[in-house]
Amino acid sequence: MEFQDIIEAYQPAIIQIAANGSSGTGFFLEQYHMIVTNEHVVGKAAEVTIAGRTFNKMFSNVWYTDKKHDLAFIQPPPVGGFPSLPLGNYEQLKDGDEVIAIGHPYGLNYTATQGVISRAKRVRQGLHFIQIDAAINPGNSGGPLVNTRGEVIGVNTFIIRGGDNLGFALPVAYLKAALELYLPYKGSPATRCPNCNFLVLVSNIDSNKYCPSCGTEVKIPEIPILEYMPAGSAKLIEEVLKDLGKDIRLARNGTNKWEVKEGSAKIKISYNTETFFISGDAYLCQLPEHPQKISELYRFLLEQNYEHSNGLVLSCVGQNVVLSIVMYDLDITREAAAAMFKSLFEKADEYDNLLIRDFGCVPRLEEP
Repeated sequence: MEFQDIIEAYQPAIIQIAANGSSGTGFFLEQYHMIVTNEHVVGKAAEVTIAGRTFNKMFSNVWYTDKKHDLAFIQPPPVGGFPSLPLGNYEQLKDGDEVIAIGHPYGLNYTATQGVISRAKRVRQGLHFIQIDAAINPGNSGGPLVNTRGEVIGVNTFIIRGGDNLGFALPVAYLKAALELYLPYKGSPATRCPNCNFLVLVSNIDSNKYCPSCGTEVKIPEIPILEYMPAGSAKLIEEVLKDLGKDIRLARNGTNKWEVKEGSAKIKISYNTETFFISGDAYLCQLPEHPQKISELYRFLLEQNYEHSNGLVLSCVGQNVVLSIVMYDLDITREAAAAMFKSLFEKADEYDNLLIRDFGCVPRLEEP
């Protein structure tokens, strides 16, 4: 297969994964109905966010972790339309074989890099790894390594920092063994003991934290009963967003930061604990390309700001037109905050369409 054909065929099955402030890559295997990634991508999280070409960002449970082989399996989204990714044969790999690594390095979605196998059977940490010279970077972890036949031959796992394209992928043979081990218990939380390779389940774990086979301390990925609950102004913001129909957990974008979409507009909300100000910035479209239209746009924005009595402000940040609100947390009530956020959301979508239609503004480019 041509590499371009492989990339196009694989993209719908390449999953973006975020957990505990970090991000990585996964890929969906239709024959097992599971998303595969690295254990270090999910970390201690029993629930992560996933997103892909065919579905929006959502929460998903971590089913299986395997620290020794750096593997994790995640529940797939309730949608179809994924391509079938065949698994290759590790024993057939040879030094010099051409490969391609697909993932989301540094948040750059669906990046593919081509290279060759430098060493098909490099031993590290007591396991075989595929050493490759295809560039892989943070964010590539958990993505597939693919051969010229379009077969998954490994899981991109780690790099040697400071090395010149020294990347390593876990061979598909280890992945197949883990899949077959876990398959009879699919949908149940489980972890593989790093010492004896025993599959530890909720039903057989000793004293809720020890492997029943060798006594090693292990951790099964279980969703905690107690959910994170913010306090103070952060709690007020989340209550208001919930009242306005937003999914709070998906909106969280860091400490005291949230991000939601309203129509075609992306809205970033933050709370500054030093100044005690709550701000909401709706990134609309970008400035028009024609100079005359830019002058007309500036005049319109100034007129709108003069007419607004609800605290909304239109401005230009670089090439972006931004609609903003600012509230002082000591003076704001839940009802007043709800009214301001509702106005921001409604006007953001309205202005976005109006500026593109009447002033020739350019829609903001977003990663798919």
